[in-house]
Amino acid sequence: MSKPAHFIWYELMTSDPAGAAAFYGAVVGWTIARHADPAAGDMDYRMIGRSDGGNAGGVLALNADMLAGGARPTWMGYLEVEDVDAAIDAIKADGGAVQMAAMDIPVGRIAMVTDPQGAPIYIMDPIPPEGAPEGASDVFSVTEPQRIRWNELATSDPDAAVRFYTGHFGWGQEGEMPMGELGAYRFIQSGDDTIGAVMPLMAGYPAPVWNFYIGVDDIDRAHAAVTANGGTVTNAPMEIPGGEYAMNAIDPQGAAVGFVGPRKA
Repeated sequence: MSKPAHFIWYELMTSDPAGAAAFYGAVVGWTIARHADPAAGDMDYRMIGRSDGGNAGGVLALNADMLAGGARPTWMGYLEVEDVDAAIDAIKADGGAVQMAAMDIPVGRIAMVTDPQGAPIYIMDPIPPEGAPEGASDVFSVTEPQRIRWNELATSDPDAAVRFYTGHFGWGQEGEMPMGELGAYRFIQSGDDTIGAVMPLMAGYPAPVWNFYIGVDDIDRAHAAVTANGGTVTNAPMEIPGGEYAMNAIDPQGAAVGFVGPRKA
């Protein structure tokens, strides 16, 4: 790749978009559209709006056929690539697999792949916004609330995963934090930004997966809002390097999600 890949979109797959809208509205402050985007055709696809007027990602409603086929509520990330078809060939040659064949949509060409350990991820060659050929996605931010702030891969083979993502997506891997007997929490970089980490698969994770942490304005307010709005806290807020706090939860429809932000009390 000529440049490191960035996460350019995030997507919540859910069985209940209205329920998800109520939950994430209360916890994060997002507004999820009440109706499907007409540009999505036959799919029920809705935009996630931030309070600053930008988009944080999208919501895909899982229909009966998708659920019957094994789809379950989850968060997915999109990585930008220069050539989706070439990326697929390289990923397959390196032990990955294709879950959704490459296809063209109004905003670019996409495919869903899994890395060699089985964690799913979208790859996308986006069409730049009209009038902004150099337009960059702002759905990820290291610091800002209402954006994804951290991307965490839990995997059965961290060494192999680091080789795979650094080799195919131009990432760096510098720095780590010990996790005792579990091993190391290894930080990953896209260009100058530390965008997340790779960690060993822990008890309770049935398979390798990407986890995403959404920025909130106050971690204790968000913690209370999770339980008050039908979610389940799986890891209570804990302090992380830099002085902020992170927590993990399951939303009311069953999607795992993380939150990160300051403690204001």
